[in-house]
Amino acid sequence: MPQRVLFLSAFAALHARHVEDLGLDIVWHGDHLAVGMATLDCAIALAAAAVTTQRIRIGASVFIPAIRPLAWATKQIASLQHVSHERLVLGIGSGGGPAQWAAAGVPYAERGRRTDMALELLPRLLAGEPVRLVDEPDQPVVELAPPAPSPPFWVGNASPVAMRRAARLGDGWFPSLVPAAEIAHAATRLTELATAHERPTPTIAIGTAGVLGSGTGVPTRDEIATGLGKTYGIPADRAAEIPITGQPSEAAQRLAAYHRAGARHLIMGFSGGDWRRQCELLAEARALLR
Repeated sequence: MPQRVLFLSAFAALHARHVEDLGLDIVWHGDHLAVGMATLDCAIALAAAAVTTQRIRIGASVFIPAIRPLAWATKQIASLQHVSHERLVLGIGSGGGPAQWAAAGVPYAERGRRTDMALELLPRLLAGEPVRLVDEPDQPVVELAPPAPSPPFWVGNASPVAMRRAARLGDGWFPSLVPAAEIAHAATRLTELATAHERPTPTIAIGTAGVLGSGTGVPTRDEIATGLGKTYGIPADRAAEIPITGQPSEAAQRLAAYHRAGARHLIMGFSGGDWRRQCELLAEARALLR
């Protein structure tokens, strides 16, 4: 296990440097606890990426503040803002299975309420203001230092609840595995919800999966779609619309379709192939959009 952890730590730094060298915009890391696979703590991995790069942004996809004491979550976020020189983008979610919440000692049924509370209080806590933590025993008033600017909060998940949360409290809405054809309608609804709260429309960022190019170890579009269907319970016809595959020119067309629908960011999770080459092909596809 120590060798595996060393590899993961080195990979986070190497991946970030390679992505930055290619001119891409951001590198991401998930937030997982007791999920049955080897994974580093999100904040530590992103810190490793931050200190080995200069320009590229670092993103949590997605950070789960409600699974932690809120003061501790704030300290992690503020620290990442400082070590990255304010390059953090914070995807925020309330996901993960019940076992993950049980491991953290947090009731699964409270995840939604605690997430709303985190989004409401995090800006004040990050600013160093005294804040009463109503979810903690004895409801202490906490004032954290050093203060840090709030990063953009991108609320994860495609559910109606998540969209409403993004419209009311977020800077972005960050659904995953949503076909481009569904985004235009969702963008209209997001604007309606934000307007009702007298807020600007959050930016739309899409998380998706795929693999570019061809060759050994590169799964087909159908294979990726089948895996998405089995893993996430997505109907076969809908799953078939999601993977981004093919050569950079084909991928660029798919990216453009998301942009026309209203998305302004696309976060790609690679489903196979050599990660260096996949980053290079994605950079080629991005360049074609210009």
